[in-house]
Amino acid sequence: MTLLYATHARVHLGNIRDNLLAVRAAVGPGRKLLVAVKANGYGHGAVAVSRMAEATRAADWLGVATVPEGIQLREAGLSLPILKLGPTFPNEMRPAVGAGITLAVCSAEEAEAAADAARAAGRPASVHLKVDTGMGRVGVVPVEAASLALRVSALPGVELEGVFTHLPVSDAADPAFTREQVSLFRSLAADVEEAAGRKLLVHCANSGAILGHEPSWLDMVRPGIMAYGFRPDPATPDTIPLKPGMSLLTRVSFVKQVAAGTSIGYGRTWAAPRDTFIATIPAGYADGFNRLFSNRGRVLIGGRSHPVVGRVCMDQSMVDLGEETDVKVGDEVVLMGRSGDAEIRCEEWAETLGTITYEVTCQVSPRVTRVYDPY
Repeated sequence: MTLLYATHARVHLGNIRDNLLAVRAAVGPGRKLLVAVKANGYGHGAVAVSRMAEATRAADWLGVATVPEGIQLREAGLSLPILKLGPTFPNEMRPAVGAGITLAVCSAEEAEAAADAARAAGRPASVHLKVDTGMGRVGVVPVEAASLALRVSALPGVELEGVFTHLPVSDAADPAFTREQVSLFRSLAADVEEAAGRKLLVHCANSGAILGHEPSWLDMVRPGIMAYGFRPDPATPDTIPLKPGMSLLTRVSFVKQVAAGTSIGYGRTWAAPRDTFIATIPAGYADGFNRLFSNRGRVLIGGRSHPVVGRVCMDQSMVDLGEETDVKVGDEVVLMGRSGDAEIRCEEWAETLGTITYEVTCQVSPRVTRVYDPY
């Protein structure tokens, strides 16, 4: 593959497959697995990750956040069931139903819109009832879940297939709230099934719960960030070994020697404390190499760590090579990943930036080519 832009993300599909299979092995063969591929597969590439998951049987379902995300997967030839995890507006219903996307239903109005869409599309609308057991974001309140299930089940053209909830602190060190939440959900799921008059697909375990809350392992589990190789929080138990799904790479575009006192970059925020060599790299905040790395970040070249100096620009950044160097134009630069025995992990980015690994990978911009390793 010829890269016309040096900055690229290498996506390790084999690692993502191994992470999903490790989840399967941990939760047991009787449970289904939904891999979250929303937000372009957390920046890794939704279509490529989904094709791998389908081809290797590493997942049974795909999870998306928007109707266009689901339609993109269908147009790419994916046949696995797709669950849209949040509410759907009435104007989005018919395209979603037409594409065979399973909808989350949070209210009677939403269920009725799904019935209208099913009639217009000429095919049933598959839905999962979303219950808010403590996330405080979307979903029917627990006391109304059974009555809503009864109402949904009576709608023509609507097939109630599942019931689910989301766990807001399953990744936290204190397990108390999640234990209570899972207990509540298991009880109300039984009530929902009784109201529906049949067995449903019951699920609530996200990455934190898969790693630390076995009682949440119900009919299906939903790995998100852990599929891509990262625990949701440093406090989350390290109970399943995970492999990183992405490396971010570029190449040296320019090398120069500067005298002590020479300022580098916008704002002249850094000046060389000694005679030194400076390398420029074609990666900046428009690529996802965050501006907060200005005078704080680091990169790897030839297995050695070099600090970012000056402000990260939109399209370029500068690094200090030291008083002597053999680095030359064209040398590989590792922004995230391994170089020899050295490594910059996504978790290091998150700590430096004061954020979470989810945001780090999601912010790798579309202009950064994804190069997919075989699996």
